Amino acid sequence: MFAVLKTGGKQYRVQAGDVLRIEKLAANAGDKVQFNEILMIGGDAPVVGAPLVEDAGVQADVIDNIKGEKVINYVKRRRKHSSQRTKGHRQQLTLVRITDILASGAAASGVMAAIGAGSAPAAASAPAAASAPAAQAKPAAKVKPAAKAAEAAPAAAGADDLKQLSGVGPTLEKKLHAAGVTTFAQIAAWTEADVAAMDEKLSFKGRIEREGWIEQAKKLAAG
Repeated sequence: MFAVLKTGGKQYRVQAGDVLRIEKLAANAGDKVQFNEILMIGGDAPVVGAPLVEDAGVQADVIDNIKGEKVINYVKRRRKHSSQRTKGHRQQLTLVRITDILASGAAASGVMAAIGAGSAPAAASAPAAASAPAAQAKPAAKVKPAAKAAEAAPAAAGADDLKQLSGVGPTLEKKLHAAGVTTFAQIAAWTEADVAAMDEKLSFKGRIEREGWIEQAKKLAAG
């Protein structure tokens, strides 16, 4: 009997006793692992998966974690900025010996699944992420303090309609309310220091004087 399994993005045709060098697994020497991505079971009664053979598995013993042959990568750039770089790489591999091919019953075998070393941290952190409270998983959207204050400042009882002032719309009126300005009398009593401070709060320097808010407020306050 033989099987075709998939691991590390590659496919291998194996039978009992074969020794394979595969992409590194999250396992140590001496561990017993089971490959669950089986594409085909061959023999007297062959079975082809669609894409996997249900409940089939291939069990193996981990012999050792090794490194592949060194590969040299040389890059040279010409033209305007000439540069060159030599880089070596040795792929992390796992050496395994195939011990058994299961045409069925793999789900109930209890043998540790063969998981790639690169995907092991993500798999381990998945339960922790799932158990985290929803409030921690998705932080609340930040709101700028000025905008938040403007939204939270409704017109006080007895407040004047500040939109009667030249250049004041609903948004600017909210900002004035947030700054504690709700009546024409308050604006009519502004001093030069008050105007300078309000210019900074409302971020439009000189507009109060250009629009003549104080003079307008005095007339509106007088009725």
